[in-house]
Amino acid sequence: MKAPAMVFMGTPDFAAITFRCLIANECNIIAAYTQRDKAAGRGRTLLPSPVKKAAQEANVAVVQPRNFRTEEAVTELAALKADVVLVAAYGQILPQSVLDIPRRGCLNVHPSLLPRFRGVSPVAAAILAGDEFTGVSVMLLDAGTDTGPILAQAQAPVAPEDTADTLSDKLARMGAQLVLDVLPSWLNGEIEARPQDAARASYCNKLSKADGEIDWRLSASEIWRRVRAFNSWPGAFTTWQGKQLKILASRPLPPAAGVAPGRVIDLHDRTAGFGIGTGDGVLGVVTVQMEGKKAMPAGDFLRGQRGLVGAQL
Repeated sequence: MKAPAMVFMGTPDFAAITFRCLIANECNIIAAYTQRDKAAGRGRTLLPSPVKKAAQEANVAVVQPRNFRTEEAVTELAALKADVVLVAAYGQILPQSVLDIPRRGCLNVHPSLLPRFRGVSPVAAAILAGDEFTGVSVMLLDAGTDTGPILAQAQAPVAPEDTADTLSDKLARMGAQLVLDVLPSWLNGEIEARPQDAARASYCNKLSKADGEIDWRLSASEIWRRVRAFNSWPGAFTTWQGKQLKILASRPLPPAAGVAPGRVIDLHDRTAGFGIGTGDGVLGVVTVQMEGKKAMPAGDFLRGQRGLVGAQL
């Protein structure tokens, strides 16, 4: 019996990891939809999305419509005669004309335990909130933003060392396995999607570059969560000698007497090169990256920067 035909829609690394897991398990992906190549770098070279790269490696046809507002784009998708469309961080809201095409609908892999953290940055939101657990949901898409009924969910711990990148990778693999577990039953009509409890819903907004600027009046624990949540984008940063200084790894420490928020101190600590005062406690800085330079241990950076200790950031 021929495997059900699937169209995959996704763009970033999260989606590419999911795609590769499905391919490795011999899912019949007949086309991969992804966002158009974007210009990057000084030369403004067009770069393919991670999903496009993964699809090309797997010899799966790549389709990159600007959007689905044209009849041509909708007709092209319909012509594929997919049994199901699987969406993972595609980057576009699908209109009803697209949702109605596949025989068993459009499913979405969302990296949160819906209805918590609907929206575009659920992984960062879980870290920012200090959640001990998050997870992944496979849901049937409807016209709303992550409001559709849920087929299955799986829970995952948020480790103290997790960043948005590491947690996203973990959830992508978990989401792919969840799809593999429930898809046969869903396609055969053996399970029903359950409605979300809208009263418990929360939302997270798209992150901006400005979100990464550190407010040293926050507590050390809050800033530590931001460093992790904003790694690798937009990054958590402050300013030193007129240049941006990114903090890539850190840890919250108890308060130190007389240390004002933003004041740099020498911790004389091998595991954290220097400390910075906050509104509550000290942030131990482990790894930094000066604007235009490579990442380095904070202790090495401290030894090369006269005047850093005692400076006000």
